[in-house]
Amino acid sequence: MLADPPRRLVHIVDDDDAVRDSMRVLLESLEFEVYDYSSALDFLDRRGANLEGCLLLDLHMPSMTGIDLLEHMRAEGRLLPTIVITGRSDAALKDRALKCGALDLIDKPVGDEVLIGALRRAFGS
Repeated sequence: MLADPPRRLVHIVDDDDAVRDSMRVLLESLEFEVYDYSSALDFLDRRGANLEGCLLLDLHMPSMTGIDLLEHMRAEGRLLPTIVITGRSDAALKDRALKCGALDLIDKPVGDEVLIGALRRAFGS
């Protein structure tokens, strides 16, 4: 009996509908299973107890920033491999995101190949 292939589950958390939609279309075309959330609070409200996969996380969102979400998940001991995406990056911000558990920080607009490469690293493939 063959084992099921591992799930390639991606959670997109971004307050920009167009960004979420374009990432979803790209990732689903590559056979990723995608869930998207319009805010960090929406992600926290809807995520399941058995959270798995990878997180694509916008840094600058109202109410709760991407850094805030990473810190919250870290405090719970429930970090996922996380790729932070931002339109406003600087060295201090990148350092803080990495210290909070992010694997990478990518500047918007995100090129398809850059995103796919980051996801491959996150999934270890």
